[in-house]
Parts: sequence; C-alpha cells; structure tokens
Amino acid sequence: MEALSIFTSILYLGLIISQVNADPVEDKQALLDFVNGFRHSRSLNWNESSPVCNQWTGVKCSQDGSRIVALRLPGVGFTGQIPPNTISRLSALKILSLRSNVITGYFPSDFFNLKSLSFLYLQFNNFSGPLPDFSVWKNLTIVNLSNNWFNGTIPRSLSNLTQLQALNLSNNSLSGEIPDLTLPSLQQLNLSNNHLSGSIPKSLVRFPSSVFAGNNISSGEILAPRVSPDLPPGESNVRPKSSGRRIGETALLGIIIAACVLGVAAFAFLIIACCVRNKKEDGFEGTLQKREMSPEKLVSRNQDASNRLFFFEGCSYAFDLEDLLRASAEVLGKGTFGMAYKAVLEDATTVVVKRLKDVSAGKRDFEQQMEIVGSIKHENVVELKAYYYSKDEKLMVYDYYSQGSVSSMLHGKRGEGRIPLDWDTRMRIAIGTARGIARIHAENSGKLVHGNIKSSNIFLNTRQYGCVSDLGLTTITSPLAPVIARAAGYRAPEVTDTRKATQSSDVYSFGVVLLELLTAKSPIHTTGGDELVHLVRWVHSVVREEWTAEVFDIELLRYPNIEEEMVELLQIAMSCVVRMPDQRPKMLDVIKMIENVRRVEPENHPSSENKSESSTPTPPPPVAE
Repeated sequence: MEALSIFTSILYLGLIISQVNADPVEDKQALLDFVNGFRHSRSLNWNESSPVCNQWTGVKCSQDGSRIVALRLPGVGFTGQIPPNTISRLSALKILSLRSNVITGYFPSDFFNLKSLSFLYLQFNNFSGPLPDFSVWKNLTIVNLSNNWFNGTIPRSLSNLTQLQALNLSNNSLSGEIPDLTLPSLQQLNLSNNHLSGSIPKSLVRFPSSVFAGNNISSGEILAPRVSPDLPPGESNVRPKSSGRRIGETALLGIIIAACVLGVAAFAFLIIACCVRNKKEDGFEGTLQKREMSPEKLVSRNQDASNRLFFFEGCSYAFDLEDLLRASAEVLGKGTFGMAYKAVLEDATTVVVKRLKDVSAGKRDFEQQMEIVGSIKHENVVELKAYYYSKDEKLMVYDYYSQGSVSSMLHGKRGEGRIPLDWDTRMRIAIGTARGIARIHAENSGKLVHGNIKSSNIFLNTRQYGCVSDLGLTTITSPLAPVIARAAGYRAPEVTDTRKATQSSDVYSFGVVLLELLTAKSPIHTTGGDELVHLVRWVHSVVREEWTAEVFDIELLRYPNIEEEMVELLQIAMSCVVRMPDQRPKMLDVIKMIENVRRVEPENHPSSENKSESSTPTPPPPVAE
C-alpha cells in the first residue's frame, strides 16, 4: 500500500513537471498558422522544434507555460490582411501589439474572441472601415488605433470600457459628433486630426483642447455674438461700452514704455530658453527622445515604410522606432561621426544607438551604404542590426557589448583590483581585428574602407577575439568634419591632409592599435610635464635609440617567454605605420605575419558576438506603447 502511494506521488509529480515544461500546443499552432499565412519582411525565429515560451521573439506565456498571454510584433513588416482564425484562437491573450506594420483591411471581426484582452496596440498601420463594437471586451485598459484609415463614427459602446485608461484614435478619418462617453478611469485621450464635428461632450471637457485639434469641433467656451433680427446684416446688438473719458498723454506714454520693457525682457527670456533647450537636446535628457523626435512627427501615416526603422535579415529584435525613442539612454561616448548611446528598452533589451552627425549623403546613397555595411556577417565585424533615416535624424543600431571596448580595457582605471589585459587576450584582439578589417576590405568588390579604426571601436566577441565596429561611415559624412583630438593619433599622414580615408590608411590605423596593445599608451597622450606626445613618433624615437624594452606595457612583464613575440608584433606595427602609403602591407599579409608570431587555430564551433542579453521578464506595457 505504501509502495502504491509512493508510485502515485511520483506519477502525480511527473504530470505536474510535464505540464510546466510542455508548450501550449494549440496556441503555438495558432501562431504558426498566423506567421505562415502573413507576408512579412523581417524573419522571426518561430519554428515547431523550438519552445515557444522561452525562445520565440515577441511571445510571452503565463507563469505555468500553459497559455500565450502577450504577443508583441511591432515593425516586423507585416503586409496585407491578418489571416482569419489565427490570433483569435489565443483566447488567453492579454496584450496584443502589431503596431508600425503595413496591415490592411477592416478591424478583424474574430478579435471579438479575445475576451481577456487588456492592451491593444494597432497604431501606424493601414486599417480601414468602421471601428469595432467595444462592448465585447470588459478588460480593455489601453487602446491605440491611431494613424490608420478608420472611418465612420466613434461607437458609443466605448462607454462599456469602465477600466479604460488611455484611448488614442488620432490621425484617422472618423466623422460625426463625439458621443458622451462615461469613462471614469480614462486618463489619456487623443482624438485629433479626424473629421469630427459638433461640440465637446461634458464628460470629456476635462481634457485639453489639443486632444481635439484638427477637427471641426467647438469647445463651447467661446460663443458668437447674437444678432438681432431688427438690425441690418453684419451688425450685432452687442455694443461697445464707453469709458466716459480719454486716456491722458502721460498715461499713454507710460503704457508705451512699459510695453517696450516687457518686450525686451520677453525676447531675452526667449533667447535664454532656446539656449537651455538646445543644451538639453545635446544630452538627450536621459532618453533618445528629442524635441522634434516624437514618434508622431518622425513616422506619420503619410510617410512610406522605408522611413521607419529598417532591420536587416536575421535580426530577431522585436521593437520599433517608438520603443527606441522612449528607451532610457546612457551616453557611451562621442566619436568622430556622432554620439553613441546605450539604450535600454522597456522589455530590458539593450542595444547601442549611434546618432550620426554631419551626414552629407542623400537618402538613397545613405541606404545603399547601410545595405553594404549591414550585409557583412563575420565573427570579427560588429553586425549592424538596423538603421533609420530622416531629414533630421540618422541612427544606426548595434548589439551592446557588456565588456566594453578595447580602449576602456587598456586605458581604464589602473592600480589595485584591476584585472590586467594578458598577452594571450591582446594577441586575440590583434588577430581578430586584422581578420575583421580584411573582411571589410573585401566587401563592395574590394573597395570598402573602414575609415575609423581605433581601440574604442574594437570589442571582444564570445571567443575573446577582436571585433570591429563603426565601419563605412566616411563615404556618407562630410569630409570637412572636424576630427576629435584623441582620434587624430590614428589618422595616417595623408588622411590629415586630404581628409580621405583609404584601405592603406586603415592599415596605418591598425598599426596604431597594435602599438596601443603593446604599450598601453593612448595614440596622443601627455607626459608628467603636460607635454603632448604622439605615440607613433615616440615609439620611433625609442626604437631608434635602441631602448626597445622601454616601449612595452609594464603589465606585460609579468608573463614569461613572450619577449620575442612582443618584439615581432612591434615590428609588424612599425611596418603598418610607415609614412608612405604604398610601402604599407595589405591586411591579408598582416594577418599572416601576426599568425606567424603565434599560430591561432580556428575553433570548429560557430561563434557569435558577445552581446548583453537579459532574461528579465517583460514588464507590463506602458500607457503609450
């Protein structure tokens, strides 16, 4: 009897474990039917063999893994009508976000089956026809259907949504009067830019006039003067009151002087406010959202899809421009071609956003260059994930490398507690970086130039090899852009004169990086007496005086039997930084020379970049997803 009880307990426990680990089979099949029947430009990592709850992009399951409760697929490039009887089978769905796609057709009638729906985001699509009957949903908290082509009237059934906190129906073609909606929980409303008429109902007068802008609506606060039928047309029975006396000359003069003083003060205040605001804009105020950078202004329904955030094939990120603009941002550094930010999105995804400056290329040239850069898939080249182009903003999106750049590893805080960069790692950085540059030089029929090689643009992949970033920007930026002082030490002499980078100048810059790895000194640094020292000239002078041992980083002296290898790598670096461009080696030759210093055997397993990933659960969505 006791054995039977134990067996029953084990069997029961096994059933519980199997239920927890099992995929929601029916929900999973519904999503597969949805994605297989819906054309989209970005690839999704959805397949039958992978667990839906832990790996599928944009999908979140309940805690026990039995049902899918959230589906977020913004900016995936869905085109056409949503396949019927697919998403509607996710009866436990609470959050649905298909915004920033190119979805057409009427509002799906089978969405009425989603009784548990609380958050609905369908903005920035091409939906048309009337709005749905909202009475079927009792839990809706946030509804955003803005920037579509919905027409007809606003349904009175919205009053049934007693939990509704935010409603956005702006930038559609809605007409008729606004119904008197009793929505006690409503905190945010936007009905602007439609064809609505009449007056604002009493239940909504608490909202500012801006939420009704772009319609033919009267606020009810300003009334036209009443016209008496006994008066001629154009005359009013409202007569001006007479003061009974004229203003004196002294009082009039005082009024004029006071008005002038106030005008000057107002002008000065305006100048100061503009300066302060511009200063804040330069810092992004802790976010990637700038004064003129709101999603509604950057991505309007009149813009085509190419003006949205463009993702390259194989990118699994599930966010769009709106997410990026709302992300909390931390400045990583100011580079030659713009500022770099660490952006943490609301679902804890972390990326690096490069905000370009001085871009001289037009939209077509810019996109062509991004296509070239984004097509490079190599373990030693940081992969470009997405880009954005508009008249005022040009952005590039990369993976975030949590270890930081080689520059921070070499020149970070030294002293007690510091983990030194050992010789093996420096050699892997050298060979990996060389391979990455050679791969870049082979692109575009052997004509592509990096143009900005420096240690702050080199990171470590998962195999701890060098990985090059920030490439191919010299052709789309102004050649007269000022060079940041610390970057000048990487520039070949001919680039300083012509401002035109070449593959040969890339070799020079790589030689400077090798000198950095050997000396741990910045390309341009100061001595104790504040004397400015150029690294290449300093190394030349030390080697010329036959004090070669003085060149190497003191942290390398602790590693035995590497003196010969350091000298050989120093000789390679010196051959790269010779003054005449035609005397420098090609990158393929440089790779062979470094491999001869220490043979690095390639591993068989596939590699991937060392990107920072988080398994933090996705928090509840904000009011304006």
